[in-house]
Amino acid sequence: MPDKSQQPVSLSNPLKWIQVIFFGVLILYFGKVLFVPLLFGLLVALVTFPICKKMEKKGLPRSISITILLTGVIILFAALGWLLGIEINIFLKDSPLISKRLSELTPDIENWIENTFHLSPPDQSVWLKKLTANLDQDITGFLKNVFNTTVSTLVMLVMIPIYAALFLYHRETFVRFMSVIVGENHKNQLQMVLNESVISYFKYIKGNFYVYCIVAALNCIGLFALGIRNALLYGILTSFMMVIPYIGIFISAAIPVSIALVTKDSVWYPIGVILIFVLIQYLESNVIFPWIVGTQLNLSTWATLVGIVAATLLWGIAGMILVSPFLAILKIITDHVPAWKPLNILLNRSEGYQGK
Repeated sequence: MPDKSQQPVSLSNPLKWIQVIFFGVLILYFGKVLFVPLLFGLLVALVTFPICKKMEKKGLPRSISITILLTGVIILFAALGWLLGIEINIFLKDSPLISKRLSELTPDIENWIENTFHLSPPDQSVWLKKLTANLDQDITGFLKNVFNTTVSTLVMLVMIPIYAALFLYHRETFVRFMSVIVGENHKNQLQMVLNESVISYFKYIKGNFYVYCIVAALNCIGLFALGIRNALLYGILTSFMMVIPYIGIFISAAIPVSIALVTKDSVWYPIGVILIFVLIQYLESNVIFPWIVGTQLNLSTWATLVGIVAATLLWGIAGMILVSPFLAILKIITDHVPAWKPLNILLNRSEGYQGK
């Protein structure tokens, strides 16, 4: 009889999972237009579900409860958009002063480049013309991307409350659907997963609030250190405008940069403001967010960081926002499925090094 130890290891199971992951990633990538607003709607529904349930227990019809809650969510984001509009208006009012200040600083910048890099003003002009020629093409492509992103974002903003309302209104239907899939034997486990998922989403929102507070404190410290006017206001606004992907952080950061450019004598002050925001954003994406949100959701920092990078490659900023709560749900599922214990070890924060 052949020795069992010498028999080749079956690769059918690993290959099956590789195929599942590969085709799953393809479906998620090409189905972004469908899945992103759908999952955001699910996120809003899970966050507002406990409040909706309390309102229904007090006698309010489900449709009215959902309408009140989603109206509140829409008003919140409308308020953020209003703040963003105010910041844009401030920036546009300061733009003539910024242009004048830049023209005044141009000779100093040319002298500094000449002394540092030994590049004469005529050579600088030639280099600047080449850079401008390439920049025009880059700006055109950038504006096209911004336009496409804006259109898709507007479509998502319309669809998200619709999906959220449908999830809340027909929640028993979706629960029955999942019960049929998992079967009667796992019905109790499904109920525990659903209950813990609602708690996880609440912890996700709580963790994000802590992240914004920490980033606001760092922004204020950096702006105060440079002596920027209204440092407290701009530090807080820049932090909480991160709720609006892409546009919020850029517009909010542009205000203190322009203030530094207009009110300070040296060009190093606006450069310093930019460097501060770049450093804080790097820390927020790679250290603060994985650490704080991972702690709130009991996710390991490693799993959170890897998930953020992978989801950003797949769906951009939307993936970065969505990945942490859904990783938390995956961890909850692995808590109740013994066969997924290896994955649970990677996801669970309590499985990590305890300093012993």
